[in-house]
Amino acid sequence: MDAEYQLDVEYLSSEKMKGYPFSEVVRVGNMLYLSGQLGMDDSRKIVPGGIAEETRQTMENIKSALKRHGSSLDHVVKVTVMLANMDEWAEMNKVYAGFFPKHFPARSAFGATGLALGARVEIECIAVLK
Repeated sequence: MDAEYQLDVEYLSSEKMKGYPFSEVVRVGNMLYLSGQLGMDDSRKIVPGGIAEETRQTMENIKSALKRHGSSLDHVVKVTVMLANMDEWAEMNKVYAGFFPKHFPARSAFGATGLALGARVEIECIAVLK
């Protein structure tokens, strides 16, 4: 690598993520790489109500994290969705789609044998700064 090349990287977090062993967001140039978000409320507990409510809270958490770090859902270019049960894909998808009224980012979705804290869904994304 060229000695003059310097990557502009910033590891960002917030009070909400304090105590977790990862950055909430890593900024590389004008790109934001958001760590996987769960449907946790402010008490750090997974919200009750099934996959729809958990997906809604997860997306609200993503929306808030993006806003804190200079972006928005309108600037998301790639999403990865992990589901504990792929049978819940259609119900998750209905809620998810409502958060992207202007465009749908590229997306992958896959099943997992388990997610942190017993979550049913975890979603991560890549966004461009505003």
